[in-house]
Amino acid sequence: MVLATDLDGTFLAGEPGHRQRLYQLVDSHPHIRLVWVTGRSLEAVIPLLSDPALPRPDYLVCDVGATVVDGRTLQPLQPLQSGIDARWPGEHVVADAMRGFDGLHRQDVPQERRCSYFCDPAVLAPQREAIEAAARALGCAVLYSADRYLDILPPRTDKGRTLQALASLLRLPVDRILVAGDTLNDLSMYDAGFRGVCVGLSEPALLEATLRHEQVLHASEAGCGGILQAIEHFGLLPANDPHVAPPAPGRAGESDLVMVYHRLPFEEAIEDGKLVRRRPTSPNGIIPSLLSFFAGGQAGSWVAWTLDDAKREGFEARTPVDVDRYPRLTAARVPLSKGEVDAFYKRFSKEAFWPMLHTFWERARFREDDWKVFLKVNRRFAEAAAAEAAHGATVWLHDYNLWMVPARLRELRPDLKIAFFHHTYFPSADIFNVVPWRREILGSLLSCDYIGFHIPRQVENFVDVVRGAMPTETLERQGCAPRFLTYGCAVGLDTMTTRLRVGDREVGLGAHPVGTDLGRIRDVLAQRSVRNSLEKLRREISPRKLVLSIERLDYTKGTLEKLEAFDRLLEAQPQLQGKVTLVMVCVPAAKEMTIYRQLQTQIEQAVGRINGRYSRLDWTPVRFFARPLPFEEVVAHYAAADVMWITPLRDGLNLVAKEFVATQGIEGGKGVLVLSEFAGAAAEMKGALLTNPHDPADLTAALGQALAMDPDEAEGRLRQLYGIVENHDVDRWGRDFLAAVRAAGTQRNANTTASVSATMAVASGRSQRGEGAARA
Repeated sequence: MVLATDLDGTFLAGEPGHRQRLYQLVDSHPHIRLVWVTGRSLEAVIPLLSDPALPRPDYLVCDVGATVVDGRTLQPLQPLQSGIDARWPGEHVVADAMRGFDGLHRQDVPQERRCSYFCDPAVLAPQREAIEAAARALGCAVLYSADRYLDILPPRTDKGRTLQALASLLRLPVDRILVAGDTLNDLSMYDAGFRGVCVGLSEPALLEATLRHEQVLHASEAGCGGILQAIEHFGLLPANDPHVAPPAPGRAGESDLVMVYHRLPFEEAIEDGKLVRRRPTSPNGIIPSLLSFFAGGQAGSWVAWTLDDAKREGFEARTPVDVDRYPRLTAARVPLSKGEVDAFYKRFSKEAFWPMLHTFWERARFREDDWKVFLKVNRRFAEAAAAEAAHGATVWLHDYNLWMVPARLRELRPDLKIAFFHHTYFPSADIFNVVPWRREILGSLLSCDYIGFHIPRQVENFVDVVRGAMPTETLERQGCAPRFLTYGCAVGLDTMTTRLRVGDREVGLGAHPVGTDLGRIRDVLAQRSVRNSLEKLRREISPRKLVLSIERLDYTKGTLEKLEAFDRLLEAQPQLQGKVTLVMVCVPAAKEMTIYRQLQTQIEQAVGRINGRYSRLDWTPVRFFARPLPFEEVVAHYAAADVMWITPLRDGLNLVAKEFVATQGIEGGKGVLVLSEFAGAAAEMKGALLTNPHDPADLTAALGQALAMDPDEAEGRLRQLYGIVENHDVDRWGRDFLAAVRAAGTQRNANTTASVSATMAVASGRSQRGEGAARA
């Protein structure tokens, strides 16, 4: 069957349960085609395609029949479109002809091959014949609405005629087409001879006009409910069709809080042929912080992927995390094959999304096959989370690898509070819009109740992307000071959006820079082995100054630029030769990530070049480690360093900067933090010496300034930095984020199924000036 439906009041209306049932039927049924037939322009319809709750139409008939496109490609459907174009004299010709009529106002809505106007009924009535005559002289037709709106259209063009032409072109059986509408502007579809339904709450004028049509049902249910009644009434699908039955409600789990993270809260390894479990060794402290929410016996689940090894026997999809410390916390494993991991994470995420997010869009490689794997994996995460969550539970999703989880999760469990934290940088629209699937991603994220980012700039970048894709209303804004820098760095901002309305959903937004775990660093510093390592380091470096750089191997980190700046400094200030040592720890990527091989070679060559040029018998300017160091050794280096040199070209936050400050603060040190103003932490870390890594002269000068800094100034800067890091630690980050989620949850709309639809109809033209065009 073919469902050809109006949007406002019809396909976008009705009870939430009816909408969900119809949308799932259309989406899943292999023998249903969907045609949206609307008075809106194609431009005004495009935002609806971002709504993950709405099935994608096969064809779009827009502008009251004047525009017809393929629903997948959005390209004109030929030869239908060229035929309509040939009958249209042009927008400016029509506008000039209508300019002389009193009280006729052009509607400021996007449209093509159509000019829409509104006029006071008393002023319009005596001019109707003259307006129609002027339109006929141009070879155009006039369509009225509600006695105050009118459209000038190409001749022989309306919803019904264009739908007839589409059915003829595609050889669609007329008796298998069901048209649906709710206003008099839909009458042409019924007059074309199709089976039809006037959904509940239709305009009385439409109901009266269709009384003579034997093939038109006047449904009792509004919107989608009326369409479902018509499908059954006309027997368009067999009674035993498995897709017709209402979907079974998703079974709720028992977890009040579901954490969905890319890593399990423990590490697994094979020892002597057996699977053993260890505590996580990640130094950033996020996992212990997230685990702390379950320490009081709260029922919870931790959803993460694990490699599905066919050789491993006894795989458990659900397993306790730690029965003593977290008695009601369950780890729910999402098994992925090696091929899925390679495509979903190691290749696609890192080769497509990672470079784009960090503004290196020219490096991004987008593959449709990988996107399909990404969708498949995200659906499995969503299904696992839905199965774990209790009714009304909070599901906390983490980072861009799970962008498409919210859409599927909202569909499965509209009762949940869905929160998302974006750990990486989020770019502005001119960068993000290179993604082929940007609308689908935005539609999914806007299914959340709350979305958190590190800093205000990233919040506003997200808002910038959304506003460029769909009608958006800003509900709340707040000042960024004194928590964040405003104009003092490249990522500073004075105000940020904290609540958006997109469609009938309100989405909370916030800036929550991740903190570091000071308790863990204190414990590490208290270890005798760490104290010994620290003393050894100081003996090896003294009396020289130690400049420390620790980062992963990645082109976003600016490692090559840093080495070149160090080379320039030694050349420009020869008195520093033999007086300063750069210790550079560059953690390599996994072997499968081949995109970093060339960069690693370039870095190693730069290190060799510098050492070959400046080394002495008793001094090597750059000590380079292309391997990860245990966290205990990292902390010892933090404590020994005189300067911490962190200069990424772009970074979401940078926890290394905070770990250095925490270590120095606990030790009572005077280390100087030189930080890229393009790292998210720059907006928060007042007291850091900021530098522009894209400016070679500034990058060199900042390091020279740090090495020459007066001890009192260095101590004062560190004291300010330590106060920030100590006050906003990782535990507070987690508490503040969940508090913001709870606050956003209290403002949730009762209608949670059609997430982006209703207000888009309003924003597309349903004002006093635009009502006619939107309802057409």
